[in-house]
Amino acid sequence: MKGLILAGGTGSRLWPITLGVSKQLVPVYDKPMIYYPLSTLMLAGCREIAIITSENDLSSFQRLLGDGSHLGISLTYLKQDSPKGLADAYLVAEDYISGDASCLALGDNLFYGQGLGTNLRKSSPSTGALVFGYRVSNPQDYGVVQTDPQGKPISLIEKPLTYVSNLAIPGLYFMDSSAPERAARLKPSSRGELEIIDLLNSYLQDDALEISVLPRGTVWLDTGGFDSLAEATEYVKVVQKREGRMIASPEEIAWRMGWISDKQLEVRGKELLRSGYGLYLLEILDPRK
Repeated sequence: MKGLILAGGTGSRLWPITLGVSKQLVPVYDKPMIYYPLSTLMLAGCREIAIITSENDLSSFQRLLGDGSHLGISLTYLKQDSPKGLADAYLVAEDYISGDASCLALGDNLFYGQGLGTNLRKSSPSTGALVFGYRVSNPQDYGVVQTDPQGKPISLIEKPLTYVSNLAIPGLYFMDSSAPERAARLKPSSRGELEIIDLLNSYLQDDALEISVLPRGTVWLDTGGFDSLAEATEYVKVVQKREGRMIASPEEIAWRMGWISDKQLEVRGKELLRSGYGLYLLEILDPRK
């Protein structure tokens, strides 16, 4: 399964900050925002990952992440000419996907929770598509999924004006190899974009959409606005200081998954030694940690 991170767009909700830098390069406490969706895909088992971004920002991501070899993964960079909706990611990445299943992560979504990686690796369907459900108190602000009494999805509604479900759909989607073909058949919405909910509806209409409700205790944060970015930063800071463990360290994930060696982790830690991040990487090599 290949991973996709959609890191394009104008970041208009964070203007003027993002007039000069990609939103996904803005820090969420001690790491660039893109580290969080990258970590999610790595926890899901993806070792081939494409980052979809604008031509202006592409070189910045390359400088930050390179080819991924220091993480035991392969990173590819794909140019999106202009923001055309979330489903457009599958048209940009059609050749890259090349008949494989994929997992799309939005570049400004943060996931964290006990057993998250195991949960994600178990959830990946061999055919069709899978979305996650996350219980929220304000479903009118999200795209939501409505289910029948057996938990099977029966409808998808974007920002419902009246209550139909409290299961919001986070920015993480598993889809089979038909996703690019389905995306190519979509018509732009009134916003002029190819909507992800229309793509998911195509699976629903074919009875090929599954839902997995994220367990209580899983954290999902959208970091695309000023308040939500500040809240995510404070959350990461508090949890890391309390637990002494990092949230979304790609190097640590790669090491614990066996994708890189102790020596490779040590080298990376020494490269970043002047920051607490590098020191942390060296500390977790201690078997007592």
